[in-house]
Amino acid sequence: MLNDGTGFKKVYLATGFTDLRRGIDGLARVIRFQFQLDPYDKNTLFLFCGKRTDRIKGLIWEGDGFLLLLE
Repeated sequence: MLNDGTGFKKVYLATGFTDLRRGIDGLARVIRFQFQLDPYDKNTLFLFCGKRTDRIKGLIWEGDGFLLLLE
């Protein structure tokens, strides 16, 4: 379970707008094919912004599954 942000070794922030209607699979595809990164990289937080400035999504691989964050 995620308690705080001190365990992340890398944090990637996707610039521009991302369609936040995408779920785990869609965001993992963006990470893999658009940014050429491994979505299964442990201790890595991927952040995505939508067109609305008050929304952000995060995706984390926890070893046994993804955790999708919405703020």
